[in-house]
Amino acid sequence: ITQFTYFQQAGGIDLSPVSGELTYGAERICMYLQGVDNVYDLKWNKEMKYGDIHLATEQQHSKYNFESADVEMFQKLFDMYEAESLRLVEEGLVLPAYDYCLKCSHAFNMLDARGAISVAERTGFIGRVRNLARKCAEGYLAGREELGFPLLKDKNKKGVASE
Repeated sequence: ITQFTYFQQAGGIDLSPVSGELTYGAERICMYLQGVDNVYDLKWNKEMKYGDIHLATEQQHSKYNFESADVEMFQKLFDMYEAESLRLVEEGLVLPAYDYCLKCSHAFNMLDARGAISVAERTGFIGRVRNLARKCAEGYLAGREELGFPLLKDKNKKGVASE
């Protein structure tokens, strides 16, 4: 039902202190509470089940992701999103740059789902997304440092990066 994740790094930057995330899957909690093994059997209300609401969406998106997504388009989108992210980082617009980093990640996932990326290419694509994330994180950290880390309670701290 739960997932606990430690983050020792963010965007390639070591974190101090190490942060954590505790997540709960609402559907999994409901499955446990309702005693069902299939998410689509969850009671949505007195008349409908989760599957009545969400099954068609899941089926159509699965068909699209694995069978219909335009590989050539997603290859172009990946390159375009990467270029835009890099351009925005250079302009100091790291938050919009991060949005384009996420779009790159999505384009990669779509290409991967379609089987359009070989094992050898996969490492390269992941490296390109990591590079964008690192540049965004470094730019964000530099911007916060310029401001004197205004959200930190202890102004003597140097921010999130460990020494």
